[in-house]
Amino acid sequence: MSHHVNEPVRSNSGIEPHRAIGAVLGSAVGDALGAPFEFGRAGQFTRHFPRPVLGPSTEMIGGGGFGWEPGEFTDDTQMAVVLGESLLAHGGLDGADVFHRFQQWAQSATDVGATTRAALLGGNWQHSATAHFERTGVGAGNGSLMRATTSALYAANGSLDASIELARAQSALTHGDPAAGWGAALYHGMIHAALHGHSALDPLPGLFERLPEPHRSRYRELLMAD
Repeated sequence: MSHHVNEPVRSNSGIEPHRAIGAVLGSAVGDALGAPFEFGRAGQFTRHFPRPVLGPSTEMIGGGGFGWEPGEFTDDTQMAVVLGESLLAHGGLDGADVFHRFQQWAQSATDVGATTRAALLGGNWQHSATAHFERTGVGAGNGSLMRATTSALYAANGSLDASIELARAQSALTHGDPAAGWGAALYHGMIHAALHGHSALDPLPGLFERLPEPHRSRYRELLMAD
């Protein structure tokens, strides 16, 4: 099964290239900055860097629970790269190919999210994530959103409907709870707006209306809180 969207962003797409590049690089840089503090208590970064650090000594310190190298990004960006490579290779989402690439990546990955690992070990790209969710009730982690910058960028030239479809389809490969897919869809919608020069927050009210309940109320409460 393939989910095809428009051609990837090019310089004549109407989307300024620096926005596309910034989306990918910004995600990777943010991931690398946060890597040493992953799974730790809130506020660690601020306590470690109470003031901005400039010059040769920067916030890219590495370390953390997985011993990341300075500037090394985590499994989230690694999976985003894998997903993006598959989209480019197949002209859209080929679920079987992405799943296989994820399995190959996981064999040597420093860290793999628990929900993602469980789905990949299931072996069946169409049913493993759903089966894991139905068996355990666990499947709404944020892993499928954290890798979604490349898929959101790939879909940016197409319609919002196509972008949302791609977000949910790539999410379902590893996360069986529909809540995870709808979270990725909201992220796709926000990136879609930002790449076209709008505030990422502008489309949220309309995006909420696309979600079925109880996901609509849940995400509206999470994202629109003061």
